[in-house]
Amino acid sequence: MTAPTDAPTHSAAPSAPTDARQVVGALYEAFGRGDVAAILERLAPDVAWDVWPDNFAQRADVPHLRPRRGREEVGAFFGAVAEQTVHEFTVQGLVADGDTVVAVVRVDFGTPSGGRYADEELHLWTLGDDGLVHAFRHYVDTAKHIAAVGGEDTTATAG
Repeated sequence: MTAPTDAPTHSAAPSAPTDARQVVGALYEAFGRGDVAAILERLAPDVAWDVWPDNFAQRADVPHLRPRRGREEVGAFFGAVAEQTVHEFTVQGLVADGDTVVAVVRVDFGTPSGGRYADEELHLWTLGDDGLVHAFRHYVDTAKHIAAVGGEDTTATAG
């Protein structure tokens, strides 16, 4: 799954949301429909996706938490997510301050290795003056994600 290389740098139509909270809400709606193209077109061409230093999940090479730059690499993120089984993905709330939006998200995913993780995550979105997403970052329990990619079911409870 790759983003189109000739994608417009700004595709917001007059009716497209420009408020950061509305933009991010529309991105989650597109995710719910499986409309990756709609998500990618709202990203800046040089978007920084999960680019941050000293991330344990990235050291462990968790496919869906790899650092990515640009629309094409973010398209590969959605490809990694598509290889998983979605048991739950619920946006519980959005909090916005200017060009920054934090989403509280409840997830439950099965990994291709047979592992599974359920987590309450924070997603940090940063938009530019152009209304496009310039940065995105997951805040997750990296130990759960690492274990699940290794085949462990981290949702199991001790009995």
